[in-house]
Amino acid sequence: MTKPRSPWQRYVDAAVTGQPPSVGPADTAGGVSLPARSAADRHRYTAPGRFEGLRERLQETIFPLVPAPGPEATRRRTDVRLVPSALLVWGAAVAGSWLEPAALAGICLVLLACSALLLLRVSARAAAVARAGVGPGAVVGSGAGATPREHPRRRSALATLAVALLLSAAAGAHGAVASSQRHDGAVAGAVAARAAVVAELEVVGTPRRLRAPGSSGLADRWAVPATLLTLDFGGRRILAGAKLLVLGGAEWEHTTPGQRIRTTGKLKPPEPGQAEAAILAASSAPRTARAPGPWQRGPGELRTGFTAAASRLDGDARGLLPGMVTGDTSALDPQLDAAMKTVGMTHLTAVSGANCSIILGSMLFAARSLRLKRTAAAAVCLAGLGMFVLMVGPDASVLRAAVMGAVGLMALAGGRTGRGLSFLCLAVIGLLLAEPALSTSFGFLLSVLATLGIVVAGRPIMTWFPAAVPRWAAAGLAVPLAAQTFCGPVIVLLQPQFSSYALPANVVAAALVAPVTLLGTAAVPLVALLPAAAAVPLGIAAVFAGGVGGVARFFASLPGAVLPWPEGGFGVATMALLSGVVLAAAWLAFHPAAAVCLAVRAHTKTVDWLEHTWPPGARRHSGPERRRRGLVDRSGRGTLRVCKRSSGRKREWLLPRPNAPGRRRRRRPPGVM
Repeated sequence: MTKPRSPWQRYVDAAVTGQPPSVGPADTAGGVSLPARSAADRHRYTAPGRFEGLRERLQETIFPLVPAPGPEATRRRTDVRLVPSALLVWGAAVAGSWLEPAALAGICLVLLACSALLLLRVSARAAAVARAGVGPGAVVGSGAGATPREHPRRRSALATLAVALLLSAAAGAHGAVASSQRHDGAVAGAVAARAAVVAELEVVGTPRRLRAPGSSGLADRWAVPATLLTLDFGGRRILAGAKLLVLGGAEWEHTTPGQRIRTTGKLKPPEPGQAEAAILAASSAPRTARAPGPWQRGPGELRTGFTAAASRLDGDARGLLPGMVTGDTSALDPQLDAAMKTVGMTHLTAVSGANCSIILGSMLFAARSLRLKRTAAAAVCLAGLGMFVLMVGPDASVLRAAVMGAVGLMALAGGRTGRGLSFLCLAVIGLLLAEPALSTSFGFLLSVLATLGIVVAGRPIMTWFPAAVPRWAAAGLAVPLAAQTFCGPVIVLLQPQFSSYALPANVVAAALVAPVTLLGTAAVPLVALLPAAAAVPLGIAAVFAGGVGGVARFFASLPGAVLPWPEGGFGVATMALLSGVVLAAAWLAFHPAAAVCLAVRAHTKTVDWLEHTWPPGARRHSGPERRRRGLVDRSGRGTLRVCKRSSGRKREWLLPRPNAPGRRRRRRPPGVM
C-alpha cells in the first residue's frame, strides 16, 4: 500500500511541477478518499495564496486604510480628448519660430486640407445615419455597399481631431506672420547688414537684469522687450511692427510698459528659434517720446514703491520679498540667488502659478465664506486675479496661471469640476494662439509641466497616504513631489546638475510661501495709499520671507547639495528614469503589503524562468542516476535544490567550500617559481 503524501510533500511537488497541489489516488488513507478541495482552497497552499492571505491580515490589523469607495466616490475618468489639440497647436507654434514663411504656408495648407477631409467624413456619416434613422450598431445602406453605423465616440474623436488640425493651422499662420518679419522685408535686410539705426519703439514688458557683462563691457546690463514702430537707416524710414529685444545699460532699468521711446543702436540677428525679429544693442539712453497711460504706469509705480519699501528691511527679506510678491529680483543677494538655484527654489521668485493659485484660492474662500453665489464668487475671483496679473506684469507663467484659473472658475460656475487636464489643455491652446512665442519659452514649458504633474499625479499621490495623515499634509508632500518629477528632465537641459535636497527644501518652504504671498500682495497697494498701515503686513511677510531664505541657505550648505549630471538627451532620459524610480519607490513605501505581493510574484516569475531555461533532462547512459536541472526535489529532506548542467559528479551548484574537512592543498608563496 502506497503511503499517502503529506501536505508539505504535495506543496513541494507543486513547486517542482508548476501545478497547484492536488489530492491523488495515492493520497488516500485506509481506503477513505480525502475530501476534494476547491480551486480557492488549493490556491491557499501555493506561495502567492499564502502571501495574499498575509497581505489581507496586515491590511486589517497593522495598515487600516480607508474603506473601499462606493459608487458615489468613484473618480471621474481623465478626459484626454484635448491633449492632441494642445500638442498639435504647440508643435505648429514651435515650427513658426524655426521655419521660413514658405514652409509654414505649406504646412498650414496641409493641416487645413486634413481638417476639411475629416469634417466632411464626419458630416457625411452623420447625414447617412440621420436619413436611415437607425440605432447604434445597425447597418446603413443596403446591398453590397451596406456599412455599419459609426459609433458616436468615434465620430466625436474624428471631430475633435479635425478641430485640433484647424487650431494648429491657425497657430502656424500666426507664426508665419512673425517669421515673415524675420526673413523678408526691409527689417530683415537691415538686420542682415547689422546696420546702425535710429529706432522708435514701444516697451511691452518689464526690464530684466542680465547677469553676464556681455561684449560691451557694461557691468549693469538690462534686457527690455519692445515693439519696433519706425526704423531710420540709410537715409530712409521704415514703418514696421516687428518684435525687438533691446540690450542697454543702467538707464534702461526705469522704462515701463507702454512707454514710447527713441534710441540709437546697432541691429543684430537673433538666435535660432528666438521669437524676436532682431536684437538692438542700444548705444544711447532712451528718450521718452510719449509717456505711458495711467493703466500702464500704475502697476510699474506700485512695483517700484514696494521694492523701495522693502529696501528698508534687514536680512534676506530686503531682496527676496519683492521677488516673491512682484517678481522684481533686482535687489536679490547674489549668494542667496545661487543658494536658491542650488536647491531648486528659483520658481518662488518668478511669480509662477503657485502665487496665482494662492491668491485665487484665498479669494474664493473669502467669497464663499460671505455666502456669495457661485457666479458672483467666480466674478469676484476673476476680477481679483486680473488685478494681480496687472500688478506683477504679464509674464509667461503668470499668464498661464491666470488663464488656467479663469477656465477652472468658468467650469466651476457651470458645475463641471474635476477636469484639470482639460483646463490645462484649454489654457495652453489659448495662450499659444494669442502668443506663439511662448512655445519656445523654457519658463512656460516648466510651468505647464509643473501643472501637468499636479493635475495628473498630485491627487493619486495624495491617496497613497494613510487615513491618519491630514489632507493638507498629504497635499504639501504630494504637490512638490509631482511637480519636481515632471520638471526634472527639462531642468537638466538648463542646468546639468542634480539638486539632492530640492524636494525637502520645497516641502519645508511651502508652509512659508502662502503668508508671504498673501501679506505681501495686501501690502503692495497699502504702500502707495497708506504707508503707515503697510508696515504691519510688510513686517510679518518679511519674517516669513527671511525664513524662506534661511531654508535655501541651510539646504544649499549641506554636503552633496549639487551633484553633476549628464547633459543633452542622455541626461534627460536618465533624469526621467530616476523620476519614475522615485515615484515607484514612494508607492512601494506606502503599500508594504502590495510590495510583498509583488516580490512574491517576481519570485514566481524567476522560478518559471529557471524552469524554462534549465528543463529537466536525462543522462546519456541508462541507470538509476539521472541528470536533472532546474528545481529538484530532495526526497526525505524537505528541501529543494537548483541544479545545473555539470560533469555529473555533483548535481548542485558548484560552490567553493573553503571550510571543508580534509587536508588542504598547499600553495606556493607569491614570487616563488
